[in-house]
Amino acid sequence: MVRRVAVVGAGVSGLAATKWCLEEGLEPICFEQSEDVGGLWRYTDQAEEGRASIYRTVFTNSCKEMMCYSDFPFPDDHPNYMHNARVQHYICKYAEHFDLRRHIQFKTLVTKVKKCPDFSVTGQWEVVTQRDGKEETAVFDAVMVCSGHHVYPNLPLADFPGIQKFKGCYFHSREYKEPEKFRGKKVLVVGLGNSGCDIAVELSTVASQVYLSSRSGSWVMSRVWDNGYPWDMLVITRFRTWLGNILPRALSDWLYVRGMNRFFKHENFGLMPLNRTSRKEPVFNDDLPSRIACGVVVMKPNVKEFRETSVLFQDGTVQDDVDAVVFATGYSYSYPFMEDDSIIKSRDNQVTLYKGILPPQLEKPTMAVIGLVQSLGPIIPTVDLQCRWAVKVFQGQCMLPPVSEMIDDVDEKMGKKLKWYGSSTTLQTDYIAYMDELASAIGVKPNVLKLLLTDPWLALEVIFGPCSPYQFRLMGPGKWNGARKAILTQWDRTLQATRTRITPTTPTAFPCLAVLAMFVLPLLLLTTLYF
Repeated sequence: MVRRVAVVGAGVSGLAATKWCLEEGLEPICFEQSEDVGGLWRYTDQAEEGRASIYRTVFTNSCKEMMCYSDFPFPDDHPNYMHNARVQHYICKYAEHFDLRRHIQFKTLVTKVKKCPDFSVTGQWEVVTQRDGKEETAVFDAVMVCSGHHVYPNLPLADFPGIQKFKGCYFHSREYKEPEKFRGKKVLVVGLGNSGCDIAVELSTVASQVYLSSRSGSWVMSRVWDNGYPWDMLVITRFRTWLGNILPRALSDWLYVRGMNRFFKHENFGLMPLNRTSRKEPVFNDDLPSRIACGVVVMKPNVKEFRETSVLFQDGTVQDDVDAVVFATGYSYSYPFMEDDSIIKSRDNQVTLYKGILPPQLEKPTMAVIGLVQSLGPIIPTVDLQCRWAVKVFQGQCMLPPVSEMIDDVDEKMGKKLKWYGSSTTLQTDYIAYMDELASAIGVKPNVLKLLLTDPWLALEVIFGPCSPYQFRLMGPGKWNGARKAILTQWDRTLQATRTRITPTTPTAFPCLAVLAMFVLPLLLLTTLYF
């Protein structure tokens, strides 16, 4: 019987884990090595050992209606996309609202997690912690690992010949905080992810020249989408997901590429990904195309060789007088406190977790790894639902299939990842499909057919509107009475953030949503009844 639960980390995942343990009558103790909650979102002027690190100007890529905890919306007057300081304030308010701090031991480092000798019978874990130089050991019935995967930098210097003789400075993007020290310098940024693009754009305001090197290219999206609405409120919808699943692959690929090129042609800016149809997570940056157009950021291919003061690229071009290199080359996920890390990385150093959460080969299902997934959707609702699922598993209220079936499920999903994202080992997954899979297992997936019959206006919002986190609190265990209102008013809160000056309204034709609904709703209803 699971009762005492150790939660490792007090970031967005650890707070969700603590909260849901309390909701279900368990006794969580959350261990946080720093002095406050927030995890990645708690900015510090210097990168700290064992903690995620962000630069001063980090903003969210998900809007406030999509990235909030499912029963704790952001304040109405908050902007749709927020600076990290606002997110940190929100996280602190969440911890305060649900009285979570009293369950957290701050400045406490988890140094070891290992199975108890009688694990096969009890499923218990021995957790060793360190605080003020003193070591303590305690036994827990379950462990929720919420330490994140943006802590340990991936710096593959062996892939960059000549870097040792380069006379300029070079470092991982984890160490970057602000641009001033690079004023008037020539800087090369290696890596076309979100961090690489953000840093390149920011550096271009002070550096004499910025070069942005990419091995394989990437799609670049803006936070601001059609008619100025947040991209994710228009793109992450059940209808679009359903449409993408029923369309022939060739047509789906064509529409995907066309959609990505809708604002500018990527090949004209040197950004086009090598695999155009891969659903690999795009980069979000509102300014990169204009910085390229203005010539202050220059796109370059992969680096072939570093020299003392210059860089040779794969296309044979050479850039002289480079002063600094920023390696925005991502992170490696690691759990140094695990005595046996094969529990999480159980096959060829790959993560093989059932539902992206549970090590399938454990004799007792009493460990959950939270947040080790990536998707086009926001992370807070994802980890929130992961925690709900994990706690139900701990309590025996969500039954698991045999080990062989769990492993087969992991293998099947790896095959799908290879098809859609170009790699079987990626942490990426389809947001709505993944959320619905977890929600179905614990009885909280919105019943669209029932809503169509009992609350059609809400049903239309659930089907055609954004798949916001409130949808998973409409029904079933953990139902939140404010979910319906939150869904029906989410557009009002979105517009409130930007309509800060009263202007004449523009006449609109008959709402396209209603027209779409008239044609598609009968088909959707038939499909729902059939399947």
